[in-house]
Amino acid sequence: MARERKFSTEDVYQATKQILLTYGYEGFNFGLLAEQLDISRGAIYKYFDNREELITSFMLYELRLFLVELKSIEKLHSFEEQLDFLLDLIFKNSTVPRLIEIGRRIPVNENLKVKENISQLENLHLEMYKHLQGFIDQGRQEQKIKASLPDSLILGMIFQTIMIPNHFGIPQTEWILSIREILCNGMLN
Repeated sequence: MARERKFSTEDVYQATKQILLTYGYEGFNFGLLAEQLDISRGAIYKYFDNREELITSFMLYELRLFLVELKSIEKLHSFEEQLDFLLDLIFKNSTVPRLIEIGRRIPVNENLKVKENISQLENLHLEMYKHLQGFIDQGRQEQKIKASLPDSLILGMIFQTIMIPNHFGIPQTEWILSIREILCNGMLN
């Protein structure tokens, strides 16, 4: 049995993230988490009823951190500055798409805390788009974004760039600049 030791919620969340990214939702369990943190499974159950509650709490934590950073986009004055900031933020948080996909696998069960967490995640997701709407509006006001393009398509294109594999190991700075070039000017001469 693992020895009892003190641990923080952040310790639990960092270990949860590592396990989710390594083993996925299906492979995540309190045994692995307890082993990684060198604590007993019972210590985890003192705070979380089940893995769904823990994972949705972790996702709330991650999304809140992302939103704190995203809010800084409003301090930037031009669309170009905002776009650079957004691309840097997306690539800095490159694990977010995998975590979102894992989150979609979480069944909504009878646990009230899980239901509440999922509801909060949906609200935070809407808040994220509220902050991004200002970015889109700025681009339209500066006539950098075509009026005929739907907002959701623009944001989807930007956020999906993180999923493009960099098979040839192009340095990240150059990779982001190339993605920005394609987003802003297309790929045709």
